[in-house]
Amino acid sequence: MGEATELEIGGRAVRVTNPDKIYFPDAGFRKIDIARYFEAVAPGALRALRDRPTTLQRFVDGIGGEAFYQKRAPRDMPDWIPTARIAFPSGRFADEMCPTEEAAVLWAVNRGCLTFHPWPVRREDTDHPDELRIDLDPQPGTDFSDAVRAALELRGLLEELGLHGWPKTSGGRGLHIFVPIQPRWTFTEVRRCVIAIGRELERRMPGRVTTAWWKEERGERIFVDYNQMARDRTIASAYSVRPFPNAPVSAPLHWDEVDQVRPDQFDITTMPARYAELGDVHADMDAKRHDLTAALALADAHENDHGLGDMPYPPEYPKMPGEPKRVQPSRARHESDSEADPEKPS
Repeated sequence: MGEATELEIGGRAVRVTNPDKIYFPDAGFRKIDIARYFEAVAPGALRALRDRPTTLQRFVDGIGGEAFYQKRAPRDMPDWIPTARIAFPSGRFADEMCPTEEAAVLWAVNRGCLTFHPWPVRREDTDHPDELRIDLDPQPGTDFSDAVRAALELRGLLEELGLHGWPKTSGGRGLHIFVPIQPRWTFTEVRRCVIAIGRELERRMPGRVTTAWWKEERGERIFVDYNQMARDRTIASAYSVRPFPNAPVSAPLHWDEVDQVRPDQFDITTMPARYAELGDVHADMDAKRHDLTAALALADAHENDHGLGDMPYPPEYPKMPGEPKRVQPSRARHESDSEADPEKPS
């Protein structure tokens, strides 16, 4: 696997063990190639993670091995990497790493982390998100171009609500739109805003966009995954490497290039050159934090005028106040039919 090597970054030396271990067999990318990639984009990668409790998606044997998510900070983590205590929906707690230096990114990479999953909060206040995140997820029968159409419509909708979104590729077929917000609202309130925005986008793009939680109802449409804004649900950070054969990365974009690019353009070999030329195109993302008052008013209008309340949470969540029945529609219909059939034995 080769002798360990050291990379100097931000005034710290980070040791990379087994640098020649193959992480991406098809492309031949080694562990050191991943480390060199993150070294090249380190300021941007840190910008997306700074002070955020971060879950590490680790592939210690490369993408062909078994992956796992590490939420709790390892016991041998250096003392110069701070942590923050986060609360899970179950009520349990964990202390997660909160990168504040570029070296922390490379330290995690040495432990096999390819994809970073930061919470939408900062370590000084882990109960109030400072990012509203919208995941545009292509369903079977749709592709990146469909996500692009939805994103461009979403851009205008956000502007109407006084919000400015920052787009990036997911590293797969979808798009993520992040909106910096004032940390005044709870996870429940911010998720409610995403539901309202998704419903309005669905209304404006009938047959193309859906907020249906149950897969059997989504059809060939772009799913606005509103539950990615629930507590303890995270989205891959900008510049993260995704576990697909060519080592694609989640690429921050300018709005005027969203409909000009393909997600497969961005990988660990192409992103360093783009970064060297353009820098972090989301570097100014935190310059303005937005007010959610208009988005919450839209949610109120949906509820008061159309009777549209909350939507189902992920299955591992405890039952939430005001949440509808968490049963997929086909099963609910089957149970209803069974109860109505006097011939059917109980």
